[in-house]
Order: sequence, then structure tokens, then C-alpha cells
Amino acid sequence: MGYENPMPIQEKVIPYLLNSGSEVIALAETGTGKTAAFGIPIIQQIQVCYKHPQAIIICPTRELCIQIANDINNYSRYLKRLKILPIYGGSSIENQIKILQKGVHIIVATPGRLIDLINRKTVNLQHISNIVLDEADEMLSMGFYESIDEILYHIPKNRNILFFSATMPQKIVQITKKYMQNPYKIIIGEKNSGPNNIQHVYYIANTFDKYSLLKRVVDYYPGIYGIIFCRTKNETKKITNLLVTDAYNVDSLHGDLSQMQRDYVMQKFRARSIQLLVATDVAARGLDVNNLSHIINYDLPDDVESYIHRSGRTGRAGKTGISVSIIYSKEIHKIIAIEKNIDKKFDKISFPSGKEICRKQFFYFIEELERTETKNEEIENILNSLYIKLSQISKEDLIKKLISNKFAYLINYYQNTDSETKILQKRNKKNNYNLNKKHIYNSKRLPKKGYTLLSVNLGKINGLVQSKLIKLLNDNIPGHKISIGKISLMKNLSYFEVKNIDKNRIIKNLNNIEAFGEKIIIKKALKNAERI
Repeated sequence: MGYENPMPIQEKVIPYLLNSGSEVIALAETGTGKTAAFGIPIIQQIQVCYKHPQAIIICPTRELCIQIANDINNYSRYLKRLKILPIYGGSSIENQIKILQKGVHIIVATPGRLIDLINRKTVNLQHISNIVLDEADEMLSMGFYESIDEILYHIPKNRNILFFSATMPQKIVQITKKYMQNPYKIIIGEKNSGPNNIQHVYYIANTFDKYSLLKRVVDYYPGIYGIIFCRTKNETKKITNLLVTDAYNVDSLHGDLSQMQRDYVMQKFRARSIQLLVATDVAARGLDVNNLSHIINYDLPDDVESYIHRSGRTGRAGKTGISVSIIYSKEIHKIIAIEKNIDKKFDKISFPSGKEICRKQFFYFIEELERTETKNEEIENILNSLYIKLSQISKEDLIKKLISNKFAYLINYYQNTDSETKILQKRNKKNNYNLNKKHIYNSKRLPKKGYTLLSVNLGKINGLVQSKLIKLLNDNIPGHKISIGKISLMKNLSYFEVKNIDKNRIIKNLNNIEAFGEKIIIKKALKNAERI
């Protein structure tokens, strides 16, 4: 199968399970060889003379279920009597019951379908010695906590639980404490950090249209093969339609697709018949696709665990990958929060110019030409006539005509777009100046009587709005409710008026707490505050 050396997770897990067979919690990213890490020892321990299930592997989605079953079939190719059965929704439960009745040794299942079979009393779990929870954090984020709880209830007490997860949210900690006894913990990389071979970058979309920026990112990487993540299925459909209209090779994955449509899209994507997949988090959970070069966050996810899962779909099996986020300036606090959680720095990148994009496209095209095989007899037969036809054109003119013909639309599009962008950037710069000018705090505009003006190191760039500032004060300061006067929000600093009697209480309780990805600094404002 191409394995030459064990990957780190395999090197630690396989000997441990073969030698002791006790319980394991393994934290490692998707694509680091986890299936072989638990699959090979399980195969080794199966007694094929008994035809009842001896191991069960639980995973979040149909796609991952099929992938794991295929991998274990490949690992056990020369064990002719070993039977593996994938169990998942969307296929005939009657056929699955028939195969179970004939006898299987390893079951790979999604939680919902397995519980259906348990309730029908058509699956025998009394001889299970190993149960694997793969992508455990994804299963819990999809709402399978009760399902996992119920499945573990039906498994014998003298069994081993093997937890494999990319992150360690609190719900996993609860399950491990409830069902496991002194598990051996294996952490590959840093806990909740993601792989080290992924470059994390972000672009800030200001007045420049966000969709146009997405196109620039895609065009700048002409060989891109990746997933574009959107927040909702409606936005997924919208972005897909726009990209298809603009002649990009894309398809989408969202909740409105039937299982048959979903399978068809994934078949095309895995075969690289489509270059980009536009998807929601829910639709893309459990996808197992190799060699993705990029993940693009058209919308940032709401939590760090989701970001880790998204970015972890690239840079797998020791390869490099790029995780791109397109954000508005008010979302910079989300980037800061993710950086702190995964302990990795994001690179802020300016969106590429039309000239840079066209240059990248030209050179990629030339590199493809260089790699093209030319051993075709039919071509050889017509070359002489082609040489005669082209003999009147110089080499330089031929290259110009070839490039112009191939990239005419791209060249014209970015010439026009770059001109419009310069106008928008000038207008934006002027608007920002006028906006900031309005927020100069001047000694002539003193706070009203009985109030003090305070400043806080948060602003619009942190996503701060008036209601969130009020909530921040009242949630973190004990005692009576804070009375707030005028509020002025600026780019990265804000001013607000409070009653004199509350001033010291606010400064004492709020200074140095963590909020909006920042350590809060509150102080009395100067009489002439600097313009931000």
C-alpha cells in the first residue's frame, strides 16, 4: 500500500495496543495515519474462527465509514476469512441485517444506524473486545453525545475503548471519565493545535468585494484543489452559482442534496473532475479526501475546534497545505483568538494584483506545456503542415498570440478590476479619515456633569458594538448595574461615559481580563485624546 515507515501516531499506538491491549486516548489530526494505527492491531487480535462481531468502529459520517471499511479491507487483504461490514444510513438496512446474520468480525458504523440495529436486536455486541470512537470531537459537535452514551451502554464492561480525536472538548472529557479506566494518553503534536505543516493566512476584505477577493485567491493559485467553506447552505449555493457562471470548475455540498447527489459530487471531487468544492461545515464533516492544497474560509467558523477541523483537511500525511481566511476588519479578533488557541501565527497577506495573478497563470500554463507528453503519431503526421502554416510568424509573436488567445478574458478582467479597485481604495481612505476625524475627543466636549470619560482598547476592528460594550461592563462588574452615558466607537479604541461613583469599580474589575481576544485596558481618558 506504499507504507515504508510508520507515522508518529502509528509508531506509538500499534505497539502499545499489541502489547497491553488497554484503553487509549489519542489526539492527532485527520490524515496522520489514525486508521492504520487502530486498524492493524484490531485485525491482529481478531479470531476469525468465531463469526460474531469482535470490534466496532464508530465514526460520524457515511463517507468516513466507507473509507475506514475500505482501508481495513486493504490492510487485511490476505486474511481471506476476515469479514468487515460498513453500517450507515442511506442504504438498505435489510441487506445489512442479512450480512450480519451470516457473520462478521469488524463493524464500522455511524451512530444512528447502529442504534437502529440495536433497537431491532439484530446486532450482537456481547463479544466486542475493542470499540473505537474515530473523529470523536466531530461526532460530539454533530450532537451524537446521547447516541454514543447509548452505544457504550450496550457494550460489555470488559472491553477496551479507543478514542481518536483531533481536539479534546469538554464533552469528550466527560465520556472518558464515565467509561474509561486510566487510559493511556497519546498526543501527536500539541493539544488542539493542528498540524505544523499548514500555513495559516488571511486577507482583509474592505470595500473590495468579498466574492471578487475570493476569485483573486483562486486565480492566484491556478493548480488549487480544495474546499471553500461557507456558513449557510444558501450562501453555499450562491457562491457555487457565481463561480460556475464565472467558468470555475466547482460543485457544492450542502444539506439539500440527497445521498445519491452527495455521493456523485464526492465521486467527482475525489477523481479531481472538479477542482473546488463549496461546502458548509455540516455537509463536509467526516470527508476523507487526500492531497488537498488549500482550505478557504469564505466565512470563519464560530469556534476554534471547527477551524482546526477545516484547516486539518489539507496538509495531510506529511504534505504541506494552506488555510486561507477571508475576513472583514471587524473580525480580526477571531483571528487573534484562533492564534492563541492553536499557538500558530497567521500571515496577513495583501490581495494580489491583476498583474501578479496573470503572471502566475501564464507560468503555470507554460509548466503544464513542458510536462505534456508528445508521443502521439497522429500529431507527428500533421506537424509538417503546421510548421509551414506558422512559418510566417516569429517565435515572439507566436507566444504573444498564444497567451492572448488563452488568457484574453483574464487579462481584460483584471485590467478593469484593478482600475476600479484603486478608485475604491482612495474613496475608502478618505471615508476612514472623515470617520476618524468625527471621533476626535476634544477638551471642549467634556462629559456631562457627574460623569467621567473612560477609554478601552477595543473598537470596531474587534467587532465591538454598543450593546456588547454594555454587556461587557455589566457581566464583569459585581454590584449595582452600571449607568453608561455617551459611547464613541472607533477603529481600535473606544470612549464611554460612566458615573463618577462607578469609575474606580470599573477600572478595578475590568483591567487585564480577557475579552474579544484581547487583554482589556481601561483608563481615564485624556482631555485631548489622540485621533485613531
